[in-house]
Formats: sequence, C-alpha cells, structure tokens
Amino acid sequence: MHSSAPRSPMFPDAISSSTPPVESPMSIDAHRQREVKWMALLPIVPPSQARKNKKVKRLLLDGVPSSVRYLVWCHLSDSKARAIPGVYARLGKRQRVPAFSDIEKDAKTYFPDQTQLHPFDGPLVSLLQAYLNMVPDIQYSSGLTSIAGHLLLLSPEEDAFWIFASMMDAHLRPYFSANTIQLEVDAALLSRAIEANDPAVCKKLYVTLSISPSAIAKSWFSTLFVGTLPVDYLHRIWDVFLYEGVTLLFRVGLALVQCVRHLLLQATSEEAAMEYLVHPPLACLPSTADAFLNQALMMKLKDDDVRKQRIKMEAQIKRQTQSRTNGSSGMQTASISLPKTF
Repeated sequence: MHSSAPRSPMFPDAISSSTPPVESPMSIDAHRQREVKWMALLPIVPPSQARKNKKVKRLLLDGVPSSVRYLVWCHLSDSKARAIPGVYARLGKRQRVPAFSDIEKDAKTYFPDQTQLHPFDGPLVSLLQAYLNMVPDIQYSSGLTSIAGHLLLLSPEEDAFWIFASMMDAHLRPYFSANTIQLEVDAALLSRAIEANDPAVCKKLYVTLSISPSAIAKSWFSTLFVGTLPVDYLHRIWDVFLYEGVTLLFRVGLALVQCVRHLLLQATSEEAAMEYLVHPPLACLPSTADAFLNQALMMKLKDDDVRKQRIKMEAQIKRQTQSRTNGSSGMQTASISLPKTF
C-alpha cells in the first residue's frame, strides 16, 4: 500500500501500513466498555447529527458491540424520525404485491437456515410487502430480500422496516429503479477506481474477459455485500456504511479486488472471475473483520470526487425525468404511497 494513497476523509485515523490493526480480539472488559460508551453517547447525540459527530466516528472505528449494533444502526439511519405509528401495520394489510411469490422464494434461497424468515406471513415477506406497497415504483430484485433479511436477524420487525426504508431513501433506491442510469454511473466510477488502483486487473476484467461494469457493481451494491462477505465482516462494513455512505461501497469493492487479485489474473472466463468477486474464498480475506475494514478505508480513492460525480448525475436524472413527465409521476418523491393514519 502506498502511503500517499488518499484515505477515507471521514476516517482519517484509519490505520496506516506501519500501525498495528485497530482490532484485536476483544476481551470481555473491552467489550463492556465499548457497550457502555455507546449507551452513554446515543442519548446525547441527536440522530440527525450522528453522522457529523467526531465521537461517533471514533467509536465506530473502535468497534460496535453486537449487543447495541441495531440501536446504533437505528441512530445512524435516523430511522425513528421516519417512523409513523400505525403505518407499518396498515401497509401490511394492503393487497399482495406482484413480487410476493418471488420474495417468498428468495427468503428460502438466501436464508436457508433462518426458517423464521421463510413463512409467507413471516417478518421478511411482511417487511418487503409493506415497503413495496409504500414505494410502488421500486423494481423488485433479490437484493432487497438479502438486505431486509439481514436487518431482521438483528432488529425487531418494525424497527428493521424503518431502518430499511431509511437506507433505501438515503442511499439505495436508485439501484432498484426502472431507470438504471445511477447504477451505470456508479459502475463506471467503480471501474475507473479499479483502473487507478490496479490497471492490470482492470484490463483483465473489462477488456480480456469483457465483463460489464454494471454486472460487478450490481452484484455488490444492490446487496450491500450480503452473501459476499462473512457476517462479522458485513456488520463492520454496514456500521461504517451508515455513517459514510455509498463511497464506502466503492472502497469495499476495491478491497475485495485486491484480496482476490491473483485469482482474477488467472481467471479464464467471466463466470470464474465473477465467482471470485461475488464469493471470494475466505482464505483470501484478512483474518479479522476490522482488518478488512481498515484495508477498505486505506484504498486509493478520492471520496469527494465520487460524491460530486454522483450528485451531478442525480441532478441530470431529475432534469431528464422532469422533461419526460413535466414534473409529475416520474419524480421519486411522488411515488410514496403512505396509508391514512386517521
């Protein structure tokens, strides 16, 4: 790793190559101390300010105990501010969405061992049924089931719904839109980032094997790496993702490419390369979740440039939508369908 590589600007204290990893196996006392710190901090930092708070940032780098993780996610996503009493129950009583059978099938496919998520009237199907009724312009894909299902493994059902809705509104909805421009933009930005970090791998993936940039970006970004990373690694990535936003996804992608670099350069087919990228061998990953997170935070990437490009494209998308619809049903904000609360 070159010491001149830009680090995540929101995490300037990420370890350098000469510093021991931040994370070592936590003792019981250290775990309890972190838990106490989080429980003391959450009540005094408003959720709307959490992503700007330096103490929150420091605690995130230090680690999030599993006992408070879902509370931290609620706080970082400001999901309580979005929650409207009674709405979730009312949404669940609406007619079945067209994707109902696909959700039920995907619940069993992606969470084979979590049988509590399988029933047609279980929490996973109910959560996505409610969300797709609330936001009917969303194009269903299995990534929604992956993300929602994972939230339900940590959070009570209604809390998981509002965290999910907050994550979608803040970061993910463009990946599930009928308009694929945002995904294509992010795929192009990711391919440029891969080229800047490793030209040989970039050439192998996009030229030699002719892999579509969107294929890689969609496999990662529309699932938030569920199914790609081990659960403990996934938790640490989500901890920081909810603070830093989409640029962290680019960093994680770059770290994964670095981890399986030797396999990618040996790959003889698109299928083989995609398998390494989407299901990297555990032996190729750093030995701990925090070591992987630190690797991602140290990747060469200018986060501000990524944000500026994404904002520019979002503005362009809105202009294109307005020109087609004269500012009517094409805007995302017009597609929210909340039930009456009285």
